[in-house]
Amino acid sequence: MSSKAAQSEQEKSQSKEVETEEQKIQKREEPKIEILPLEKSIVDKITTKFGDKVTLVYAKPKRIKFNITTEDVVDFARFLHDEIKFDQPISVTGIDYPKDNIIEVVYHIGCCTVPEYRSSVFAFALRLPRDSPNTLTLISVYSGVEYHERETFEMLGVIFKGHPNLQRLLLPEDWADIPPLRKDFGIKGR
Repeated sequence: MSSKAAQSEQEKSQSKEVETEEQKIQKREEPKIEILPLEKSIVDKITTKFGDKVTLVYAKPKRIKFNITTEDVVDFARFLHDEIKFDQPISVTGIDYPKDNIIEVVYHIGCCTVPEYRSSVFAFALRLPRDSPNTLTLISVYSGVEYHERETFEMLGVIFKGHPNLQRLLLPEDWADIPPLRKDFGIKGR
């Protein structure tokens, strides 16, 4: 066998080894993270009640997040408050995703009444169309969200239908520009 032929055979076997390693990497599965019993009990109650209307984003120790629809937001919040006993709103915030034409509103809720849940934070998110970000207010369930929703209205332009006082909180009354936390807001002079 000539040296060129031997070299060619060696290159072929090396490329097969490389392909085999790449195939092994592709075949590896992410390790499944087991949900702890406390978080699993909460997730199970919610998925039993709402089924495919909700999507679990994550369930980590002391942290759970679901995506929900705007149609179910009040029922979901009421169930979370009355049945699971997450009773203390921590924050309401929003994230602008202009490439996806979405504004995501995220509620963070804590618990003051059930000792096992006291250091847990439950988050649920709504994905709203950026050109018409409307959802129902949760003041009837969590009265403490009043100022949080006003800030989210002001900074991202989310309309909370049924909010009793959806007025400016931080910006001047005569603010005429787009909401300042939207990605396409530009600071004048820069």
